[in-house]
Amino acid sequence: MSTDSATRKQSQILNVPNILSMIRLFMAFIVVGVIPFSAYQLALVLFVVAASTDWIDGWWARKFDQVTQLGRILDPFCDKMIICGTYIVLAVEMRDYPWYISISGWMAVVVVGREMLVTALRSFIEQSGGDFSAKMAGKLKMVFQCIAVAASLVMLTYTDVNASPKWVYYILLVSVWLALALTLYSGAEYVIAAAKFVKSAQRDDGVTQHENKAAGEANEANQGEK
Repeated sequence: MSTDSATRKQSQILNVPNILSMIRLFMAFIVVGVIPFSAYQLALVLFVVAASTDWIDGWWARKFDQVTQLGRILDPFCDKMIICGTYIVLAVEMRDYPWYISISGWMAVVVVGREMLVTALRSFIEQSGGDFSAKMAGKLKMVFQCIAVAASLVMLTYTDVNASPKWVYYILLVSVWLALALTLYSGAEYVIAAAKFVKSAQRDDGVTQHENKAAGEANEANQGEK
């Protein structure tokens, strides 16, 4: 029985979605590692493949009922590693590009800071029994961040901004600023949701304490009458 239980537990951990997430994490390290060596085309291919596995593992987990606690932790962690990592190294690689058409250092700080804040809020709320599921703005943020990273890698394959095709220029311009706007908006959305949860929890605690106090007073009154 113990052997069967251990085998079942191992199969739950090493299921397809979790394996894809582990592969994505490994690819994230490679992408971040090759960009400083100007291997932009290789980084682009690996990044697109890694980003695709993010959609595949989520779809697989829901369709075949393979959502696990490890997956709930590993999947967003891999997303943060590949986005935060690429934003940081691209901010360095694009330091000589115009501020309005590149991933700048301050943008990377905003992205990393937002991810740290949301992770802390999610940990606190879920440990308190609340629901902190991903919202649509957060999902769109991820999409436009991926587009911005991919467009930046394509841009870097050319000698300068003027040498790149116009479609690359405009895709990068739009995606960078949309990603930033959605990063700020989704972060604020999560902060508001967390504040509402805390306020609701405090109100519920207050009601419970009031009820317990009333029940205690009633018991004391009953004992006094006896």
